[in-house]
Amino acid sequence: MNVNAQLNNFPIDSVVQLIRKKWVVQIINDLFFGKSRFHEFKENRPKLSNRVLSSCLKEMEDNGLINRIADKYDKKNVRYYLTEKGQALNKIIYEMAIFSVDNEDYTDQTKTELKSVFREKLL
Repeated sequence: MNVNAQLNNFPIDSVVQLIRKKWVVQIINDLFFGKSRFHEFKENRPKLSNRVLSSCLKEMEDNGLINRIADKYDKKNVRYYLTEKGQALNKIIYEMAIFSVDNEDYTDQTKTELKSVFREKLL
């Protein structure tokens, strides 16, 4: 296959398909920052319904981004973890976070602090 044909089937499309749903990027970010439970993903997101969150988590699991681990003694005790494939999105999430910080109205000190936290957690 020549380069022009490859450019017509731009590889970014596959990434966009993985993270296209509204809440997926936020959930991945939460996982990088240590959240792993259903209710933790809903914190500070009043518009995120249980049904939508369940659907997102199921699709993310089907796409190989996360693993769902249920406690063998308490099936309601479920945690979610990034797979290697999910963890490989770290640089994309980092760049999105830096773009956001650079384009929001933060003080220079806040920008520096936020960038440091994102660098520590995502790189």
